[in-house]
Amino acid sequence: MGHDTTTAVDRGQYPDATTPWEDPAWRAAALGWAGGELAARGLRENGRRSVRLRPWSVLVRMPVEGHGAVWLKANPAAGAFEAGLTAALARWVPEHVLEPLAVDAGRGWSLLPDGGELFRDVLDRTPADPRDWEEPLRRYARMQHTLTPYADEIERLGVPGARTAALPAVFDRIVAENTALRADDLHRLRALRPRLADWCAELAAVGVADSLDHSDLHDGQLFNPAPGRFTFFDWGDASVSHPFCSFLVPARGACERYGPDVLPRLRDAYLEPWTGMGRTTADLRRALSLAWRLAALGRACSWGRLFPGASPEAAATGPAQSADWLRELFTEPWI
Repeated sequence: MGHDTTTAVDRGQYPDATTPWEDPAWRAAALGWAGGELAARGLRENGRRSVRLRPWSVLVRMPVEGHGAVWLKANPAAGAFEAGLTAALARWVPEHVLEPLAVDAGRGWSLLPDGGELFRDVLDRTPADPRDWEEPLRRYARMQHTLTPYADEIERLGVPGARTAALPAVFDRIVAENTALRADDLHRLRALRPRLADWCAELAAVGVADSLDHSDLHDGQLFNPAPGRFTFFDWGDASVSHPFCSFLVPARGACERYGPDVLPRLRDAYLEPWTGMGRTTADLRRALSLAWRLAALGRACSWGRLFPGASPEAAATGPAQSADWLRELFTEPWI
């Protein structure tokens, strides 16, 4: 671990973003922690690392002798809860998530095994079939249903709370804090506020309890290592909110790939685990439509979870993206 095995550093669209990786002391501490955890498990790093830097995470791929690779992930303070959440999910729903090799919850560090092939890569190399999203959505909904009793404990891990009843207050806060909204945006959003409160009340009345919302469940956020097997990961944007808010991102991604005709099938696959307990199909579909719109609040909040001290360009990204998601509240749901 004393020699530099790093090859290319991928900064994506943020070449000037400042992350802890630039600090030699932090870098030595993080890599030293990872190396120590590997050694404690009889594992040894034996190849060149690759590093992916973004304003919201540091991700290091570390080849390990006889085990492919492991991944060291570090989150900013606002997303540091991901380490502890990842460990907790491995206890509560092990069949749906990665089991970390180690976590340092206090520093927001996770050491994760390789999860296999990304679902996105599977979709890209196989014939187009809109049904491909049905089973992962069904399984994800089952996981959320299982996690419902753990909602309070998930919040105690530091996961942000955005409960259905509290979403109007969340709206007030992020609108007030956003520096990228234009005057006309502010006027329209404030005029929308009473309707938003009504949507939240109607959604809560359906009786589906708050649970874990991934908030960014696109096809690059789950593994598909074998047919019929799906593993969900990357919880840095998560919150405790209405579970149906999770549907927006995968549904929009599937529509971009297959067209809007896929939506009814995916909607019904996702809602299947929530049926019963006196809820009608019409109730659930209406709830999903409301949550589709309100999910923009979770996406707007997540763009505030960046490393401090980012470059001006990177620092401006958060408010701008958050403002774009707030404007989505004016858009009618597609379902």
